[in-house]
Amino acid sequence: MSSHSTRRSLLLAAASLPLAASAPAFAAVGGRVVIATWGGDYGDLLGKNVEQPLLKPRGIEAVQSTDDGPPRKAKLLAERNSRRGSLDVVSLVDFEASGLAQMGLFETLTDANVPNARNAIAALRQPQAVPHVYSGLVIAYNPDKIRTPPKSFNDLWDPKYKGRVGLAEILFPYNIAAASLAAGGTLSDLAPGMKKLGEMKALSPKIFATNEAVAQALKSEDIWITLAWRARVYQWRRAGVSVAAAVPAEGIMPTTFSAVVPKNSQQKDNAFAYLDAMLDARAQAAFAERMGYVPTVTNARLPAELAAQIAFTPEEQSRFKVPDFGYFAQAMPALQQYWSRDFKA
Repeated sequence: MSSHSTRRSLLLAAASLPLAASAPAFAAVGGRVVIATWGGDYGDLLGKNVEQPLLKPRGIEAVQSTDDGPPRKAKLLAERNSRRGSLDVVSLVDFEASGLAQMGLFETLTDANVPNARNAIAALRQPQAVPHVYSGLVIAYNPDKIRTPPKSFNDLWDPKYKGRVGLAEILFPYNIAAASLAAGGTLSDLAPGMKKLGEMKALSPKIFATNEAVAQALKSEDIWITLAWRARVYQWRRAGVSVAAAVPAEGIMPTTFSAVVPKNSQQKDNAFAYLDAMLDARAQAAFAERMGYVPTVTNARLPAELAAQIAFTPEEQSRFKVPDFGYFAQAMPALQQYWSRDFKA
């Protein structure tokens, strides 16, 4: 079996195998653990399904420090030379974790210090980061306005959607990557994507700061088509937005929300215990039901109806386009500059 086939099989297994309760494989340490993570539903679900049921009974008090991403990366870099860091667990998207890991900031994670990691999909693991939940980039559209489902990222450049295309600023690197694929390029060189995205300016796209703002624009029919994680489409539909998801012919870019332990954490044992609890099958199933993100552990099972809405079929998985994390990390300043100074200008 090829490595690509193995990856597809493992990804599918995460949404289909029986649910099994996982017992801690190490003794509770007790005390505090500080986690820097996203707020909103993500932080709430961590509290209700990880911290309260799995860590509190072991005497571990979790303290969340929530933000939208950049502040926690800045803090990691500011404290990199300190012997006593202020964070014990940090949530990052996959390419951020990979880039910062190359700087030697994180502990290596193994099945010994994070026992539930043995259940994690191997293709999503990184040496210094555990995969928590994942989804994939799709074309989200209003089926009442667009009766024929889009088939390609290129459909966002169709002149008939002038003024009706919306993009989330928070997804700027993925917007550029999607444009690169639309232009026939790769995820290891996004220069074609920047050129292609520049061509969209003639169609008066609307830029929104957050995913929530995009959802509101779809609901009000201010926009008809956008790019979004399939998990977001699930959330928006549950909230009453008329929206559907179409898989682009160019492929699906998966994204994994990961967690790391800084080397200067003051509570490393508690931090490892936190990561282990994040990979608990029951906690992962709760994230899937509430937020639509697919579990990353192979012992989590989803109801068939839910899996049909958020998981990816073998055929869809065969078209996964995994970003080049090393390139993304190196190119991020240039991508940010292009998005802010050129595309939005």
